[in-house]
Amino acid sequence: MKKILKIIFSRLFYVGMAIVLQVTALVWMMVFLGEKFKVLSFLMTAVALLMVLWLVNKRINPSYKLAWTILILSLPVFGAVIYFVFGESRIAKNMQIQLARQAMRTRGLLQENKGVRNHLEEEDLRISNHSRYIRDYAGFPVCEGTTAEYFPIGEELFASLVEELHKAEHFIFMEYFIIDQGEMWNTVLKILEEKAKQGVDVRLVYDDMGCVNTLPPQFYKSLQKRGIKCAAFNPFRPIMSVILNNRDHRKITVIDGHTGFTGGINLADEYINRKKRFGHWKDTGVRLRGEAVASFTVMFIEMWNVITRMEDDAAAYMPHVWHPEPFEGDGFCQPYGDTPLDEEVVGENVYLNMISLAKRYLYIFTPYLIIDNEMMTALCLAAKNGVDVRIVTPGIPDKKMVFLLTQSYYEQLLDAGVRIYEYVPGFLHAKSFVCDDETAVVGTINMDYRSLYLHFECGVWMYRTKAVMQVKEDVIKTMAKSREITKEFCLGRPLPVRTLQSILRLFAPLL
Repeated sequence: MKKILKIIFSRLFYVGMAIVLQVTALVWMMVFLGEKFKVLSFLMTAVALLMVLWLVNKRINPSYKLAWTILILSLPVFGAVIYFVFGESRIAKNMQIQLARQAMRTRGLLQENKGVRNHLEEEDLRISNHSRYIRDYAGFPVCEGTTAEYFPIGEELFASLVEELHKAEHFIFMEYFIIDQGEMWNTVLKILEEKAKQGVDVRLVYDDMGCVNTLPPQFYKSLQKRGIKCAAFNPFRPIMSVILNNRDHRKITVIDGHTGFTGGINLADEYINRKKRFGHWKDTGVRLRGEAVASFTVMFIEMWNVITRMEDDAAAYMPHVWHPEPFEGDGFCQPYGDTPLDEEVVGENVYLNMISLAKRYLYIFTPYLIIDNEMMTALCLAAKNGVDVRIVTPGIPDKKMVFLLTQSYYEQLLDAGVRIYEYVPGFLHAKSFVCDDETAVVGTINMDYRSLYLHFECGVWMYRTKAVMQVKEDVIKTMAKSREITKEFCLGRPLPVRTLQSILRLFAPLL
């Protein structure tokens, strides 16, 4: 009963109900008018067909096209309305223009060092070409002069984060999908308040949809009163909006331009196992120190300027402004961001490139395994070519329907020789790839349609850094705590479950 009451009195419930009522009213009006005026009914059907033709010719994922086509053709009026409200994988035109303008102003700060590129090419031309793709299509350079430290659990990253926040002298930039009241956030908030009083430039961006159940409306105003500059990305309002589907899923902290954090860990107690929700919460992250942190600073400033309508100059926050001495180096690091603004699915293509370059092994952490045909083909082909491909998913899900959908992909992967594990102690929220003792990616990007096509995301690509082997060691230890999935498990599922999974697969791009 307490859970039901909590849901009923939550902000998400009221906003969700308002949107449902608006959609219902609009559909009813169109159906009513269509029945009364046959010409209008014909026109609505014609519009639905034209919409499908337009959708089929768009440069988007075929699975995404198929799901929407089925919905629109099955229920023309309802499907058309829902697509206009939720289906577009681009955010509002004004925000798109503003972000493009900010990128024009800031990306000149991220000029790649030619010596670094030449060094990487000498190490391995194929690896350099992978890195070149990130530079050319995401706009972020590869760097030396950076050290990377991997954290195999949220508690360890949190301890390091607190330590680094205390050291801040000039500025702190934080951008997170979820913030929730509790020990983790209260600890961070106390430090942020102290630093703001000391004159440190403290700024925070949070995603209002991600925090719809954890923070009150206009939470940013309460922080502004405490001296913390704060802004909400894409505020969640009780109106139909084409931008509801696009969220800021990034997790970034930048301190004084030279120290940065990212990974799957939000500012909430379950991420550090202070609150138990789905057994033991397994998450990962990485800390960078050095030149590569500039990329995270630029990501933050671009988003900050768009949300707040300010024109801050990112040049004032570059690493060497506050740290003139040379940075130590540890291999190659390349932070990168991905947006729903363009037709380039950088997050997915970085993963696909890693899969195609794998020679001996590829190990993957992902909380959701909801993949398109391109990803399925790449994983299966790598395994068929003799690469040891292993994927670790949660043992205890956070969303049961999504977990059923994840498990529906197991059988085809197993048939190709991919090995799959489920983390027995609880929920695995990490998003990490590691390959051949050479490359690794740690970031915020799930292997599902939302992360790959609809959200703002970020990650760090690393080559021959200490962190690469730390990721591998963590995966091996985690697999020892996991159960390996067999073909018998897939075939032994009850028929109703398999039927439900088949239906869910059909609409996977919309979930």
